[in-house]
Amino acid sequence: MAKVLKAYQKGNETAIATGDATSVAITGLAAGTVVATGDYQVAYVDGSQTSDKLDVPGFTVLAAKPADPQNVMQQPLMVPM
Repeated sequence: MAKVLKAYQKGNETAIATGDATSVAITGLAAGTVVATGDYQVAYVDGSQTSDKLDVPGFTVLAAKPADPQNVMQQPLMVPM
């Protein structure tokens, strides 16, 4: 089995997310949420073996990038003579 990263909420033994060997995403947090260092932890899991959990550094969830504009029409350029 391949080694993967798993994310856990502090004090919880059940993983909330599973990633690959280099990253894992914590999803479902609202924009502006402030997460303190240690609120989440990560550990490598390889089959039935799990590494020690390490605290995720604190962060603030950023707002999502606005959607690209739709149905934009270019107006002709009017140059005074």
